[in-house]
Amino acid sequence: MGAGLGRQVLVPVGTLSSPVDSQVPRHVGIIMDGNGRWARRRGRPATFGHRAGVRAIKPVLQACEDMGVHVLSIYAFSTENWARPRAEVRALMRLFHETMLREIDEMHRRGVRIVVSGRREDLSPRMRDRIDEAMTRTAKNTNGVLNVCLNYGGRAEIVDAVRGLVRDGVDVDKVDEAAISARMYQPELPDPDLIIRTAGEHRVSNFLLWQGAYAELLVTETLWPDFGPENLKAALAEYASRIRRFGARPADELENSSPFMGKYRPSGVPAESKTPWGGKAGDGAA
Repeated sequence: MGAGLGRQVLVPVGTLSSPVDSQVPRHVGIIMDGNGRWARRRGRPATFGHRAGVRAIKPVLQACEDMGVHVLSIYAFSTENWARPRAEVRALMRLFHETMLREIDEMHRRGVRIVVSGRREDLSPRMRDRIDEAMTRTAKNTNGVLNVCLNYGGRAEIVDAVRGLVRDGVDVDKVDEAAISARMYQPELPDPDLIIRTAGEHRVSNFLLWQGAYAELLVTETLWPDFGPENLKAALAEYASRIRRFGARPADELENSSPFMGKYRPSGVPAESKTPWGGKAGDGAA
């Protein structure tokens, strides 16, 4: 983890987040968008872009490890993506299967734990076997976590958690955030501190809806196959400039509030300083 700048972060009870003085997110989620547009600009089919998108994952995962990010969640295939052309869906499933088969040995050597979030029962038996193998082989690894969101939907996850409550016979008076969180797909993972969306779209698209309630959001115009370690570094720099309030107001902001003072900002960040994302430092933190 990176050294803190002493900012105050107010963390609500029950929220698993990075240490209050950390400028490095413990958990980053990425909505990997833009593969199709990347391919079209080159006059190629969507599958060409998807293969390029898969190749982009490994250097970003390595950069997460180098920069102190412990968990990377990637939105690989949503519950809504089944509506895409059948040939594209089949090609994607083959690609996922090939990638898991090809990369599992290296991920294991690097000490990366692989988990898969989503409705696995809708996947082919062959794909489920590969997932089980990857998760079992890497279960004890501690150098980092790659959470592959495959056939995943945030609403579906919440529905499945509620179904779990019903199956477990939980009394209605005992249903709270902790009870629901414990029945999410990966309850042991910390909530994402930062969610990045590539390709310029300003929506969360059903990704980590429960866990991402207080995540910082960053959108970049960069298409996913072009997103690399330098883009991640810029995103983490922007994250470090944010003030995370969780609905409250830091004490030092109250102490420094005055009609003669400008908008509160982290110490050492000029009021008009620009981020690598093109906005002013602290934008989006209100």
